[in-house]
Amino acid sequence: MTMMVFILLAYLLGSIPFAVVTSWIFGLPDPRTFGSKNPGATNILRSGNKVAAILTFLGDAGKGWIAVALAQHFAPIWGLDSDAVTVVALAVFLGHLWPVFLHFKGGRGVSTAVGVMIGLNPWTGLLAVVTWIVVAAIWRISSLSALAAALIAPVYAWMFLGFEASTLVIFIMSVLIFWRHKSNITNLISGKEARFGKSGTP
Repeated sequence: MTMMVFILLAYLLGSIPFAVVTSWIFGLPDPRTFGSKNPGATNILRSGNKVAAILTFLGDAGKGWIAVALAQHFAPIWGLDSDAVTVVALAVFLGHLWPVFLHFKGGRGVSTAVGVMIGLNPWTGLLAVVTWIVVAAIWRISSLSALAAALIAPVYAWMFLGFEASTLVIFIMSVLIFWRHKSNITNLISGKEARFGKSGTP
């Protein structure tokens, strides 16, 4: 029963749509109505409000980190083993992808995955962010940066964590991020994917 409560709370936390909340606070259009229609930081950036985009990223990443941090603290107190932390990590990520508050139509999960990875192993998360930044600086394509970071993240996890449950969760998140970027991958192959500062599907 305790494990189910942990999972439910993590899922509900992941379901908080910070892109929509931030847009409402700043008086911006609903991110589901413009650009890629994706409720995420990159699409918020299209509105021209960099502060709102940064806050969206911090909110989405923060909920991933908070879920893991709380699970790491409370799981031993409630007699749960370390596997409970990895299940919570996956639950908060799935909450972002399929949020109950947005009729199960959420974002692509990149920011939340970063927060989860930093919670599970800071070096894995930070190296994934560095990968994103390097690829973005060279090619200036958000989706390509996200895909590159998702591709290499399980390798970073293996380097620092070995073959354990946390590594498996990071691998699952990476696979789901690729799946959520299906249309972007098609655009990348055809050369139609938008770069930073241009309209299109991020």
